[in-house]
Amino acid sequence: MPWVIWITGLPGSGKSTIAAVLKKKIPDAVILRMDELRKIVTPKPSYSDEEREYVYRALVFTAKNLYKLGHNVIIDATGNRKSWRQLARKLIKNFFEVYLKCPLNVCMMRERKRVNTHGAPRKIYEKGKPVPGVRVPYEKPVKPEIIIDTEKEIPMQAVKKILTMLCVDRNTVKTLRLS
Repeated sequence: MPWVIWITGLPGSGKSTIAAVLKKKIPDAVILRMDELRKIVTPKPSYSDEEREYVYRALVFTAKNLYKLGHNVIIDATGNRKSWRQLARKLIKNFFEVYLKCPLNVCMMRERKRVNTHGAPRKIYEKGKPVPGVRVPYEKPVKPEIIIDTEKEIPMQAVKKILTMLCVDRNTVKTLRLS
């Protein structure tokens, strides 16, 4: 049975990095990156509440349809509202939420220094846009399947936790290597 994992956390918490490492371990998985979707759906984003609502609902719709077609999906998106992640949980039977816990100051420092943004706009904390955790609330997950402290754990440790979670049900993931 396929699954959908939503990797959520503040910008700069490590979502895209962990999604990329996880994809190397599960090559047939599809990564849905909010930053890539936003470039198509809203090429000149306003980041308004209404726009975010449409874009996140489109992301959930896409994940649900890929899941129904038998694909494993990794959602790489801040998803600052619980309601969007709860919608995904409601619509997708085999849904897992992975929360990347990281202090805002560490996220800001990482974002300033990062070279590969995985499609994300650069210097978002410095531009004065409505960034989750700063000018827009970030609603932490209520009961995520996994919480990963990315200030203390490296991406490979995070991925091993995710793979272990998926391997709990041997019918879900059969051929993963943890090394």
